[in-house]
Amino acid sequence: ASLTKFFRRSLRRSSRREGKDEASAAEPTPPRAVPGRPGERTCGLGSAGQFFFEYLVVVSLKKMSEGRYEPKITYQFPKRENLLKGQKEEEERLLQAIPLFCFPDGNNWAPVADFTSETFSFVLTNVDGSRKIGYCRRLLPSGRGVRLPEVFCIISCLGCFGLFSKILDEVEKRRQISMAVIYPFMQGLRESPFPAPGKTVTIKSFIPESGTELIELTRPVDAHLEHVEFQALLQRLSPNLILPIFASAVLERRLIFLAEELSVLSQCIHAVAALLYPFTWAHTYIPVVPECLLDTVCCPTPFMVGIQLRHLERVLEQPMEEALIVDLCKGRILQAVGDEEEILPIKLQNEMLTSLNKHNNNNNVHTPEQVNTLISEAFVHFFVRTVGHYGSHIKWSKSGSGAFQERPFCKAISSKSCRKFVKKFVKTNMFSLFIEEAERSRISQEGK
Repeated sequence: ASLTKFFRRSLRRSSRREGKDEASAAEPTPPRAVPGRPGERTCGLGSAGQFFFEYLVVVSLKKMSEGRYEPKITYQFPKRENLLKGQKEEEERLLQAIPLFCFPDGNNWAPVADFTSETFSFVLTNVDGSRKIGYCRRLLPSGRGVRLPEVFCIISCLGCFGLFSKILDEVEKRRQISMAVIYPFMQGLRESPFPAPGKTVTIKSFIPESGTELIELTRPVDAHLEHVEFQALLQRLSPNLILPIFASAVLERRLIFLAEELSVLSQCIHAVAALLYPFTWAHTYIPVVPECLLDTVCCPTPFMVGIQLRHLERVLEQPMEEALIVDLCKGRILQAVGDEEEILPIKLQNEMLTSLNKHNNNNNVHTPEQVNTLISEAFVHFFVRTVGHYGSHIKWSKSGSGAFQERPFCKAISSKSCRKFVKKFVKTNMFSLFIEEAERSRISQEGK
């Protein structure tokens, strides 16, 4: 109960735009790209040379006296000692939060003999703005008879879903042998530097009866796409549905995604957030909402959340404001505001639709990395066409500070439909944050 109160209190934060309370200081948020600098990230996300991870924890389900199950951390590596008071308090908050997001399903569990492992992730933002990503693999421990699944969760400040998924593959393989085999592998990983984009790091690991293995971990060349799998989104939704979802996200509305599998929710919501690049979703963002936090959908401010389909009726009973509700299982929009198809300029909308359909039809000839690049380019091109001239409308003082000229910026757009869209877009938090960064960084080249 106390943890639930902590999260509800934390779903407030001061926006840097006009000093308004907009989003959350401790809610999960996607890794943020530095506006105007493709491939770079704030908070050190994706920086080469860092530790791969901070913690590996195992979260197990413990049966309580009243018969329900509660997730608890049963293993932690490494154990940190000699922490300062503030560091210790932060660690305690983190370790309290992790089980809630590893088992967001609530208490609906029973021992099973067969279980297909699944991979998903969550992101927690601390009060100081620093971010930690939880990469999770839920699996059934080796053994006979019925048993409860457990979650191996790697906590890192580095955003690279594909690479950590491969690490979790190695963890799962070792788990089938013994927990003791996991420790030296993670120790070797922790002592290795995070590679630069496109580079590979090799980890040596000894496995009984197999000998020493060399595990190669390669980081994608394009750093801003390494936490994304657009293929997962295209498999669930047609291009005709992706565009109104993108339009809603661009205007920072409330979006609810439904699916039963945590991996589907996680992958698809990360992909939708990544469509906004080089802008960043700056509001409440929870790829998988724990059952005890379902009333998050009552929040009057923008949010992007994922909810398990089993909770749909409870969600619809909530007194929530207008929201776009997307069923990822059946590939359809259950509820819409109604104007989604009118938000984007029709000519650019058709161009994006043509591009999406082209990539969607050729999915079997493209690698996942190629799909990521092609899809991202289509949406980046949209922003270049609509707001790529922003650099020409930042007025620089002699002291080097910049001031964005909004009215001349909008008037410079010849297309009426584009101007109508941009006049709305410039009022969003994501555009304001982007311009603030540009003003500070003196980035004035068009299209950056």
